[in-house]
Amino acid sequence: MKTRILLVEDDPTIVEALSELLASEGYAVDTAATQADALNRALAGGVHASTGALAATTPYQLVLLDVTLAEGNGLAVCGALKQAVPELPVIFLTASSDEFSTVTGLELGADDYIAKPFRPRELLARIALAIRRAQPTRHVLTLGPLTIDTDRAHVERAGREIALSALEYRLLLLFAVNAGKLVTRDQIRDALWDDAGTYIEENTLTVYIKRLRDKIEDDPAHPAIITTVRGLGYKAIG
Repeated sequence: MKTRILLVEDDPTIVEALSELLASEGYAVDTAATQADALNRALAGGVHASTGALAATTPYQLVLLDVTLAEGNGLAVCGALKQAVPELPVIFLTASSDEFSTVTGLELGADDYIAKPFRPRELLARIALAIRRAQPTRHVLTLGPLTIDTDRAHVERAGREIALSALEYRLLLLFAVNAGKLVTRDQIRDALWDDAGTYIEENTLTVYIKRLRDKIEDDPAHPAIITTVRGLGYKAIG
């Protein structure tokens, strides 16, 4: 099932560009141009007629929200969403000079903000990070024969601990939470850069993949846990 994002923006040019960008990364995107439409879409059932209370469920995993709307206010949307569904990630799109709105949005519970004009890869990295942070923490993950204790950053195979570097562990964890799915090289680099604070070059990424396979595979030359999807990226055993 695709991750669903609600884009709240009233500029048609930005809506078109962002919708195409997000769809190209595999997200399902709905759009809203006004405060009322955003709340009706984001909150399943909208407002209860009898009590006036906001519904506490949402079909979305993230809301990308412009501060300035032609009808209504992005800050009001954020406040209502965070009151109804506190765990729903909200990222503000702001003007680079609008410090007041940025601070106010964060005080209302927004998870992040990005100033216009923004770099597409940076926006995608921030979206992925916000969604990951909102997901319930799983204490133990399995990936084929591997057991990953996320509380201790401890990896075992058949009862034997596998010593990984910090970046190797993050790489393995990325594959584990995306088991059975294609993970592109761009997605891997963005995730490792986000978590570690250092951007991973193309050749360096190849080295880390090889090192990880050397430690977790029975036959690294013919990997079974993390396989290569030629021309696209990698896929971990589902």
